[in-house]
Amino acid sequence: MYKVCTEGLTENADKSIFYLGSQPINSNLMKKPNVFYFLISLSLIALLASCGEKKAQKTENKADSPAIHTLIFIDKTASVDVSKPFVAQKYQQALNSIIEENVRKSGDKFEIYYIHENTAKGRCLSLTCRTEMEDTEGMNATDLEAIKTSYDLSIRKERTFVIKQALARLNAQNDNASNRETNILASIPVIAKASESGAVVKVYYLSDMVESVKNGRDFQIKPPKDDSEAEAWAKADAEKYKDLALNGPDVSMILPFEPTSSIKENNPTITFYWSKLFENLGVMSVQEL
Repeated sequence: MYKVCTEGLTENADKSIFYLGSQPINSNLMKKPNVFYFLISLSLIALLASCGEKKAQKTENKADSPAIHTLIFIDKTASVDVSKPFVAQKYQQALNSIIEENVRKSGDKFEIYYIHENTAKGRCLSLTCRTEMEDTEGMNATDLEAIKTSYDLSIRKERTFVIKQALARLNAQNDNASNRETNILASIPVIAKASESGAVVKVYYLSDMVESVKNGRDFQIKPPKDDSEAEAWAKADAEKYKDLALNGPDVSMILPFEPTSSIKENNPTITFYWSKLFENLGVMSVQEL
């Protein structure tokens, strides 16, 4: 218990002295805000802020994110002319954006296939990123800046090399007999094979998406007449690939058509067919660019 001691004090003496055990405590101090608890509160706030920063840093760190496997299918048939200014600019910009976004760290894979009569065997480029992205969690600002600078230099060199190789494949001409047919459906087993690695698979078609095969679909001669027929055809064709596991890749169709293109040239029922085909194969993200 606290004991009030006033014995032996002079008239002017401060009688507001309390004892806890044998140690005196000034009551005036007890009435003031407790400095000790105030400092503890500040320490806790600083600790929580530090934890928040580390959590944010860990969230932004992509060192432990899954690898990306990029598959690009470039149409090398007579119906797509990449030498046209509009097509060349659109496809060059697309390749630059894709590489900038998907080539990030060691393990990311970048492949290009040509679409023609023998698409399944049309691989013309296969590169794997080697730039290491270190785990920066808990590093001080100086070390973090040094690692970031080193990473930026290395990944810039790799991306520049990949872009150069990709543009060379884009601009290459196909004067062989394979340019007479457009077998886009043959790309589906290629996508399924890429999905086996467990990487995030992103697929891009630089094509008019006009399937044209002698013993199969030929949209040049007979495109679907409406969305209903396109959906029915897509469902029937997807059934042929039901045993393949695509594991939900992202699919983008980058068409070579200008905004002023006619329906005959840029037939919406054809792209609708492909959207429904991929949906039937379990692909949830299909976009037309």
